[in-house]
Amino acid sequence: MVDEKVSSTQIIERLMSSYGVTSQKSLAESLGIPANNISGWVQRDSVPGNAIIKCALDTGTDLEWLVTGKLANASLQLNEPSKKGKALLDEILSSGGKAVLRRILDAYGFKTQKELGDLLGISSGTISTWIRRDYFPGDVVITCALDTGVSLEWLATGNAKVTPGVAQTITNEAESFSISKKLLIAGKLEEQGSCIIDSVFLPEGINKEKLCLVRGNSKSWVVNLATKEISNGSWLLDIDGTLDVYSVSRRPGNQLRIIGNNTEFDCAVDQVVAKGVVVITIKQNI
Repeated sequence: MVDEKVSSTQIIERLMSSYGVTSQKSLAESLGIPANNISGWVQRDSVPGNAIIKCALDTGTDLEWLVTGKLANASLQLNEPSKKGKALLDEILSSGGKAVLRRILDAYGFKTQKELGDLLGISSGTISTWIRRDYFPGDVVITCALDTGVSLEWLATGNAKVTPGVAQTITNEAESFSISKKLLIAGKLEEQGSCIIDSVFLPEGINKEKLCLVRGNSKSWVVNLATKEISNGSWLLDIDGTLDVYSVSRRPGNQLRIIGNNTEFDCAVDQVVAKGVVVITIKQNI
């Protein structure tokens, strides 16, 4: 059974939206059950799990959305459109009223019509009219799609597979890759597994195989471990067996000016060991 904290009425609305029907009688027909079963769900404030699962299997709608209505950071994988032209328009216009309102509220993460009205400057009476007249608010659907990034097709028709918990903008796998992750503590590096980074943040032509994420107390750095010839910039240096990240500038006579946390000094190039150059600095906002 579905958790009683989840409104059965809203689950029923999502079931109706997924099947593209506008009445509990039509929903019962879609589920192959007596119509009075649904009124019983409302009275008990509980929807059987097998009905939700059947809907998910029948329509391709995501199970989590049917149960919770959660669409935060959602990715919508569109089904292949089965209708075009007038047939598609008829389907959109037939998906108005409460069904489209349910999808709009879930896309925004709202629980009440008032929240939607306050956001868009629309009166509660106008929104109630959508339901009463089974009206399709096209301008609001478009606004919602642009605001939230949720699929316009899904908002308009309900015909899309919803996969909550996945970022709407999906990084192309060819542009992302794994690098090692290390913790800089007490002048030593401790292994912390790996992490994913997108190549869009990196300089072109960089050796991706030698990159490493180094985490400090308030900053993190992406370090190119392949570069050892010291030049001006930020570097991961080994000074007398202790590692840290420093700002380095070269001076005449193979001398370096090194600036670190509460320290600044000059030394010869051969007095430090370069472990890698910093290509990205990530600073925490505290």
